[in-house]
Amino acid sequence: MDILTAVALMTVMAPVVVLLSIIAYFTLMPEEYRLGIRLRDRGTSMNVVSEMLPYLVLVSLVYIFAKSQETITAALGITPTLRLAEIILLLEGSTVSAFQTIASPALTYFSAFIYLFGFSFLLIFTFVALICSGKVSALQEYAIAITVAYVVAFPFQVLAPVKVTGYTLPNVVPLLYQLSPVILEGLRSVDPYFDNCFPSLHAALSIIAMLLVVLRTDLRKYKIVAVLLTIAIQFTIFYLGIHWITDFFGGLLLAAISYAIAVRYRDRIVRTIKAVRNTAHPSSE
Repeated sequence: MDILTAVALMTVMAPVVVLLSIIAYFTLMPEEYRLGIRLRDRGTSMNVVSEMLPYLVLVSLVYIFAKSQETITAALGITPTLRLAEIILLLEGSTVSAFQTIASPALTYFSAFIYLFGFSFLLIFTFVALICSGKVSALQEYAIAITVAYVVAFPFQVLAPVKVTGYTLPNVVPLLYQLSPVILEGLRSVDPYFDNCFPSLHAALSIIAMLLVVLRTDLRKYKIVAVLLTIAIQFTIFYLGIHWITDFFGGLLLAAISYAIAVRYRDRIVRTIKAVRNTAHPSSE
C-alpha cells in the first residue's frame, strides 16, 4: 500500500512540477538563455548537459542512498544512540506552536502546495535554469552542495532521529499529514516514522538553491522568485507541524557549510571526477 500511495503522490506531483517549470522557463528565463536559441546560435547546451551528467548522476545516487535509510540501517543493525529529540524539546518547549495560531484551511492548503510542489520546483528548476544559462561552474557547485548536504545529514537522521512536531507536541497539529491519506502514506514511504527532522533538508536544500541562484547567476526574475519561495518554504516547515526551530537552524548551518565546500573545493572535485572518468573511459588516440 505504501508503494502504491507513493506512486499516487508522485503521479500528482510530477506533472504539476513540470508545468510550473515550463511556465517559469518562458516567464523567468531571459530570451537569450532559452534552450532553442542556445542550440541554434551557440551550440553549447548539449555540451553543458554532457559536462554535468556525472554530477546529476551523483546527486541521484546520493538521493537514493538517503531515501534507503530504513533498509540500510536494518541491514547493518544500526540503532539510534543520541537522544537529540529530548534535548531539542528541553531547549524549545512548544515555541514552534505559535506558527499555528494563525491556522486556516486556505493557509494550510497554500502551505502544503509550497512544501510539496514549491520545494520540488525550486530544486529542479534551478538545475534547468543553470543548464540553459550555461552556468557550468554554478551547476557543478549546486550538485556538490546538495551531495554534501545529504551526506552530512544522513548520520544525524540515522543516529539521532527527531520526530515531527505534529506527532510530539500536544498543541501542534500535523496539518500536512491530515490533508489526505495519499500525502500521509506517500511521505511515510520515504520517512516511515516521520523522524528525519534534524537537520531540516527542506531548509538546507532550498537555501542552497537560493544561494546559487542569487550569488552565481544573472537571472534577475528567478532570483526574486527563488528568494520569496525559499522564505515561504521556511514558514511551511513550522506551520504544517513538521520541523522544530532547531531543525531550521541546523539546516541553515548545513546549507552554509555545503555551499562553502562546493565553492571552495569545486575545482579539486571536478579534477577528481574528470580523472575518474578518464580512467574508466580512456580516449583513444
